[in-house]
Amino acid sequence: MEFDIKAKIEEIIGKIKNDAGLFDAFKKDPEKTVERVAGDGVPEGLLEKIIEGVKTALSADKIKETVENIGDKLGGIFGKKSE
Repeated sequence: MEFDIKAKIEEIIGKIKNDAGLFDAFKKDPEKTVERVAGDGVPEGLLEKIIEGVKTALSADKIKETVENIGDKLGGIFGKKSE
């Protein structure tokens, strides 16, 4: 049976994003948090790839959120009204 690393990364991201406690734990210690959430079913050698994938995805989400917030603030400066 082949292990679906992309699905596992998406599953972990969903759990971390939807649980404030996990998100805080991830910010403090990403490796241990991902290991705990991933469980024992991860084949040897793939855990590091999963950790990097989760870090990358959550960093990209943070960058996107920051850019959107800046856009909203600049929109307010230039008269853009929020809906």
